[in-house]
Amino acid sequence: MRRTASPFSLILLGLGTFLLALAPLLAWYVTPRAAVNPIDIDTTAEYTGTGSVFDVEQVETVPDQKITVTQRVRANVAESERSGAAVWDVTTTVDTNKSLPAADPHDALEFTPHRWVSDRRTNRPVHCCGEEPYIEGEAYLKFPFDVQERSYRWWDNTLGDTVVLRYDGREKIRGYEGMRFVAQVPATKTGTRLVPGALVDEPDRPQVLAEEWYANHGVELVVDQATGRVLYAQTGPRRTLRAPGGDEDAAVLLDSRKLAFTPATQKFAVDQAKKDSGLLRMVSTTLPVGTGVAGFVLVVVGGVLVARGRKDRMGPEPSQTPEPALTM
Repeated sequence: MRRTASPFSLILLGLGTFLLALAPLLAWYVTPRAAVNPIDIDTTAEYTGTGSVFDVEQVETVPDQKITVTQRVRANVAESERSGAAVWDVTTTVDTNKSLPAADPHDALEFTPHRWVSDRRTNRPVHCCGEEPYIEGEAYLKFPFDVQERSYRWWDNTLGDTVVLRYDGREKIRGYEGMRFVAQVPATKTGTRLVPGALVDEPDRPQVLAEEWYANHGVELVVDQATGRVLYAQTGPRRTLRAPGGDEDAAVLLDSRKLAFTPATQKFAVDQAKKDSGLLRMVSTTLPVGTGVAGFVLVVVGGVLVARGRKDRMGPEPSQTPEPALTM
């Protein structure tokens, strides 16, 4: 008899070997290519709160106003495909009930357009494609993938510079756990603006190049660890005017202790984080582990079957009985 491997055992062995080779490929090749900033994003985040706002009609700061900040992020697909980076056009509007609803965002109390260009894998700024302003730091509209328990440099567009966000533990948003980061911004001069002298306590001067100052009572961000998506955001902006060389605020343009994501914005962010982090977990952990285990089992079973083989009878074996001697 001789032993030969059955086709079934060879199929099992080959399939198991393929799955074993596929497992690290999923983890080391597919996962990094899945964890990228999208180039087709179109989302809107809304913050609400109360505070003081300068009313240009009354020419004074009005307290206890409901404030709505709307931030729309829309990817420029053509520029993204051409450059290989994520090119996102961002518009931020600030409104009170007096300016809402607005048929055109330009009718808002404040309207700020800008463009953020980032490396799709690292989230770092890429300075191309009409970026405006020149953005720096490690994070802006989102954090990098696989967020770590450390401080990050966050771009504050009002400040025109980065702010160090300090890791401050874990926090659940709508039952979903994220990583909390906090910071404060001390009063900082951000620019100048031509205003009537009376607005900054200089009534004898018709026009004054007043100094614009910005501070933030507190920034709080809760971030999904896997995707870097912001689940909850809270900010406390204070924007004021000072006379040239002045040490004190002469006019308050905007002052709020707390502007935070609305419940609808939180829900959307959490739902998307669950979906995207689930996909990342599937290609980075679930599929590689499952594929590796299945491959190992098939290789073992196929190897055992090959070792045992299949007995093929190739006909009767020759007899060992001696032939009788011839007699005369």
